[in-house]
Amino acid sequence: MTDKKILLHTCCGPCATASVERLLEDGWEVDLFYSNSNINTPDEYRRRLDGVIKTADYFGLQWHEDEYLHDAWLKTVEGFENEPERGRRCGLCFKYSLSRTAAASICGYNGYSTTLTISPHKNSKLLFEIGNSEGNFIEYDFKKKNGFFRSIELSKQLELYRQQYCGCEFSMNRI
Repeated sequence: MTDKKILLHTCCGPCATASVERLLEDGWEVDLFYSNSNINTPDEYRRRLDGVIKTADYFGLQWHEDEYLHDAWLKTVEGFENEPERGRRCGLCFKYSLSRTAAASICGYNGYSTTLTISPHKNSKLLFEIGNSEGNFIEYDFKKKNGFFRSIELSKQLELYRQQYCGCEFSMNRI
């Protein structure tokens, strides 16, 4: 047991793998928080949750599932549906999930971070700005130290489903 406890916003199992590995190496006790109201179908949502559970089991971690509120998420990004990937819609989406993670991290955690920074398709600087605006955010750029490539290795080892899009219906044809 450590006095460093972090809640890790987790988008999927593959992104969690190397992120968790790094946090554990840095002496953190990690709980996973699956918050993905942006996922457009229940089947896709469940496939990604299954990967989170498999990853949590592999590392011996606790995991928590946020309420799936796709309609509320749609209202958050309303008016920005036609934005390109990495556009303003993505920032609103990040804020939605990170604000929910920040709220969940208030009790029992030193702070929270997000696996989203492991992706070469996500803007870590923007994620840090949004996370810090919510408070209690711990900055980790998980793509550093070959994090993304390590996540691919671990995903293959654990036979995790690796998706080809962020999850929202607006990104499916824009990658």
